[in-house]
Amino acid sequence: MNVRYFGDGPANLLRMPAVAVAAEASEVEAPVFEVGAARPGRPGQVRLTLVGVEDRDAAEALRGRLVLGEATYLAPLPAGEFYWHQLIGCQVEGHDGTRIGTVREVWETGASDVLVVEAEDGRRVLLPTAKPLLREIDLDASRIVIEVIPGLLDST
Repeated sequence: MNVRYFGDGPANLLRMPAVAVAAEASEVEAPVFEVGAARPGRPGQVRLTLVGVEDRDAAEALRGRLVLGEATYLAPLPAGEFYWHQLIGCQVEGHDGTRIGTVREVWETGASDVLVVEAEDGRRVLLPTAKPLLREIDLDASRIVIEVIPGLLDST
């Protein structure tokens, strides 16, 4: 199977001993397959052989699904870098202690990623992950402190 990957490269996907294949990331009962073989494919892709997916028809039945791996197999990141899944659910507050909301998604935009924060009133606030704006990320406390500048907290 050819699998497009998200992220900076294929290394994490290539090290997974097993993957879940799901219709959406939150699917709890997604089937799990042992990885028989994995190697780089075309740019942006990895070629996976999954145990139990024996022919083209079986692979075709999985088209369009997400291939998900256990976070425990991800390579450690340098200090100050984080995987997106680590930021989801973090509480965001301003440097003055103002509660802004909860990170619900992270979008890749090219220049810098964007945190999609849901405020308590249901508004969505888009916050760039530019280093000057992120004062502190404390994963143990599930907390992100940002520099609040004029116009930054306008809702979408």
